[in-house]
Amino acid sequence: MNDSFFRSIESKTGVPMEEVFALANAIQFADFSDERQVRKIIRNVGKLAKKKVPLHMEDELVKSIVNDGKSVNFQDIEKMLGGKG
Repeated sequence: MNDSFFRSIESKTGVPMEEVFALANAIQFADFSDERQVRKIIRNVGKLAKKKVPLHMEDELVKSIVNDGKSVNFQDIEKMLGGKG
């Protein structure tokens, strides 16, 4: 993929691609049994999506992810934030 593709995405979303790549990297290598890591990822997703994740929702998401011991993909994240997913 070339720079113009990424610039196009940045202009449409307002999110720098460096931040998207950093989040993708964090998700790829995260320990989803570590509550602190899971909270950090949820907060970062909310920040990138420009949506405030209420503490009660964050708690529910963290509990669900940590207890299930499963990883999270971008579709899951979109669903968390009320997207179409």
